[in-house]
Amino acid sequence: MQSSAAFPGEGVGQNFLICVKRCWVGLALTATAATTAWAQTYPTRSIEWVVPYPAGGGSDVVARSLSELMGSALGQSIIVSNKPGAATNIGASYAARAKADGYTLLTADTATLAANPALYSNLNYSAEKDFVPVGLLARFPMVLVVNPAVPATNLKEFLAWAKSQTAGVSYASPGAGSPHHLTAELFRGLTGLSLVHVPYRGAAPAVQDVAGGQVPFMFVDTAAGMSFIQSGRLRAIGIASLTRVKNFEGIPTLTEQGLKGFEAFAWQGLVAPTGTPPDVILAINKALVNALDTTSVKARFQVLGLEALPGTPAQMASYAGVEREKWAQVIRTSGIKLD
Repeated sequence: MQSSAAFPGEGVGQNFLICVKRCWVGLALTATAATTAWAQTYPTRSIEWVVPYPAGGGSDVVARSLSELMGSALGQSIIVSNKPGAATNIGASYAARAKADGYTLLTADTATLAANPALYSNLNYSAEKDFVPVGLLARFPMVLVVNPAVPATNLKEFLAWAKSQTAGVSYASPGAGSPHHLTAELFRGLTGLSLVHVPYRGAAPAVQDVAGGQVPFMFVDTAAGMSFIQSGRLRAIGIASLTRVKNFEGIPTLTEQGLKGFEAFAWQGLVAPTGTPPDVILAINKALVNALDTTSVKARFQVLGLEALPGTPAQMASYAGVEREKWAQVIRTSGIKLD
């Protein structure tokens, strides 16, 4: 799956990227000799990787797929610690308060860095001030899926059916403010459909109820929906990527079906508390990029329909900034508030 730019988000928000690059150059130039010497010995003990979701989900799988390889490269174990709840706010707040020494890392995703700042009036953390980027991990394309009883096999048929439902059409999501919810709201805005949101506590029960017919459709990420699509319990209408996805080549994009430029992902990156020494960040980034490039990780990600996103801290900062602007606009237009 290829992005239209050299790197997701590149070519947009260049002023933000220039600022980030200058910041990193300044940090590198002003780092003291003592800090550099200390960083060269890093790490001397195990590292905690906070995942703000329950064990077994897509975010957890990504972290555990990478942590062992990265730990081996760094010479210390990386322990994945699940701290779910409150749309990633619990895990993010914990990591934001941690000592900035490189021994606490956080999976920060679409919700943590892009959506929550617009969804909540008062967060216990600042997406822009409390974290420094290490690097992007991966992104999951969203797929429009329906219960097989819905009389539609493509976007045109789905839109015709949905518009014929005078009372509107319900859709499921893993929770209010989730990337799945926001993708459906973006879809609503572009299609003019009358939709009713049915939030669940996690992707698993939402997918189960769509498969069971309690709710007719949803946008699901490839990791959570793959087995249901392959078994026929869900019918895929289209994928929210500009190009078709490996292992999902049989699912046409929504763009090629007429919804031009419709692209939506649940993405993840790795961050550390602000103040973490630049040399330490670069050491972790090197281990991360190398792990993402291994055959085993590539194979695991491909099975789940994931796109690995190896890159620099500055590239992650740029991508997060672009996504923050995009989803803030969707949130404002939809009038979504979670407090």
